[in-house]
Amino acid sequence: MAKISPLMIAPPLIFAAFVGLAFVGMYRDNPNGMPSTLVGQQAPGVPERGLVGFPQTTPEMLAGGEVTLVNFWASWCPPCRAEHPQLLEMEAAGVNIIGMNFKDTERAATKYLIDDDSPFSSVSFDPQGRTAIDWGVTAPPETFILDAEGTILFRFAGPLVGSDYEQRFLPELEAAQGK
Repeated sequence: MAKISPLMIAPPLIFAAFVGLAFVGMYRDNPNGMPSTLVGQQAPGVPERGLVGFPQTTPEMLAGGEVTLVNFWASWCPPCRAEHPQLLEMEAAGVNIIGMNFKDTERAATKYLIDDDSPFSSVSFDPQGRTAIDWGVTAPPETFILDAEGTILFRFAGPLVGSDYEQRFLPELEAAQGK
């Protein structure tokens, strides 16, 4: 009887393990969701610096007594530009939005907000992206919903556009606002 080498069995076992992981991943609760360890916790800090010509964000603004959105964005980011009209609409509807510009130049960020209007009640400037790391931001745009006390209720990664915005983000915002 011929002996079977362990090296002959290893590739099919490794392949079967990958198939098993993929299968489990497809049937988890929300395969598109990006979990955030910060949900349910107090919002991290804000950069000490703001964009010149715009109100600077203070830590007290994160717990300002109303539901607040914190939007991480950059002028060089195409998805950020795509969501900008939606942010302007929300701001016009009375939603308080704090802008966190990161990994950008002050000149480009200021020009963008002047040219396309600012939807933000205040704007922080984080050129190195250190604050974004504290918040767990992976890539712009990302938007956080904070309650009146500054607790993070929801994290939305990606632009606030289309059906994803309507089906995932809006229900969370309306729930936070008590609508």
